[in-house]
Amino acid sequence: MAGRTIWKGYIHFGDTDVPVKLHTAVQEDRIQFHLLHKPDRVKLRQQMICAYEKVPVPLEEQVKGFELEERKYILVDPAELEQTEPESSRMIEVHEFVKTGQIDPIFLERVYYLEPDTLLKGYNALVEALKEMGVEGICTWSMRKRSYLGALQASGKLLRLHTLRYADEVIPVKSFDLQKFPLSEKELKIGDDLINQLTVPFQPQKFDNEHEKKLQNLIERKARGEKIALLRPRRVKPTAPDKLLQALEASLKKVA
Repeated sequence: MAGRTIWKGYIHFGDTDVPVKLHTAVQEDRIQFHLLHKPDRVKLRQQMICAYEKVPVPLEEQVKGFELEERKYILVDPAELEQTEPESSRMIEVHEFVKTGQIDPIFLERVYYLEPDTLLKGYNALVEALKEMGVEGICTWSMRKRSYLGALQASGKLLRLHTLRYADEVIPVKSFDLQKFPLSEKELKIGDDLINQLTVPFQPQKFDNEHEKKLQNLIERKARGEKIALLRPRRVKPTAPDKLLQALEASLKKVA
């Protein structure tokens, strides 16, 4: 079932406008817990407490502030914040196209589906053009008082919209001082063979959220009144450098 429509607008590039509806592409149906008062099992309520006076602060006395240095703040009121908000728009502006697969996955954030809204012909033409040319569009748009950078992609018969992180949000790999560790030809060969043995088409349905399943099982057992035995977590020791070849050979035998 398609996710709910959360935004409507147009994809704009050149002289073309394609009307679309934006849907969530991922559902995160996770188990949620509540904080309770243990003696009477009543839900707790959060309050904003003044760290100096130790009393709750009513909403009309709350204000946002930015800390310039320790205990020194500048206050910003809602009207001033409104001036920084992007202009309201219903346009996904495509600025340029890049080859499919060129965007490093580290830049990818949330993903949405774009469904055609009325003009199906223009929508289908855009999907086919993106697939035929092997490109995706780099675009910007505004939604819910925020500006976004994104990638417009063809996915089957649908368009997909990925929000992207900005360049200054990504920590470059070169910031890590990684030590070089020489490997022998035999170690490299066994490593290659092991990876080849384990290489298969990606099938996400083969994998379950084990943590979520364990949480559900715990809740069901406690609801039945069962006593839960606490188990110590198993500790795994890292493979010593001088044992690497031996460990690779053992792993290869298991999958051979």
